[in-house]
Amino acid sequence: MSRIGRAPIAIPAGVEIKVEDNNVVTVKGPKGTLTQQFSPSMAIAMENGELKVTRPNDAKENRALHGLTRTLIHNMVVGVTEGFKKELDVNGVGYRVAKEGNKLVMNLGYSHQVIMEEVAGITIEVPSPNKIVIHGCDKQQVGQFAAEVREKRPPEPYKGKGIKYTEEVIRRKAGKTGAKK
Repeated sequence: MSRIGRAPIAIPAGVEIKVEDNNVVTVKGPKGTLTQQFSPSMAIAMENGELKVTRPNDAKENRALHGLTRTLIHNMVVGVTEGFKKELDVNGVGYRVAKEGNKLVMNLGYSHQVIMEEVAGITIEVPSPNKIVIHGCDKQQVGQFAAEVREKRPPEPYKGKGIKYTEEVIRRKAGKTGAKK
């Protein structure tokens, strides 16, 4: 049995969960509301103030979906209570970011500015000219938006210039050595 799938999901105070037919789960909390449809083969039920996910049999597909379903529901609960955030650092001479209205304006060494719109459900903060913080209640959406921002100028291995996650480590390479005769 899946260790992750077997664990019950504790429902904190202030969170309301509805399981409708066709395994559509709606989680409502202080930070927002998330809705997602899960595989109809998984059984999702409320027991003693906890949410449990069970599978019908040990078929390979059901074993794979068991832990996945439980983790996705748990991420929804955490998202509506605490939320998720990704932090990015901008490194490079002349590289800087600013927030203008609901737009993220980035100077990344191109001949033009790179502008990205804030997506619904996501908030962008720029505490300093070389730091970006992305907040939201949907873990997948926060991660996807952070990846799209990073993609505008990924870090390069020689000087480390570009946009990187704060916890990311860039493996550095040695540059060219002098001319040999």
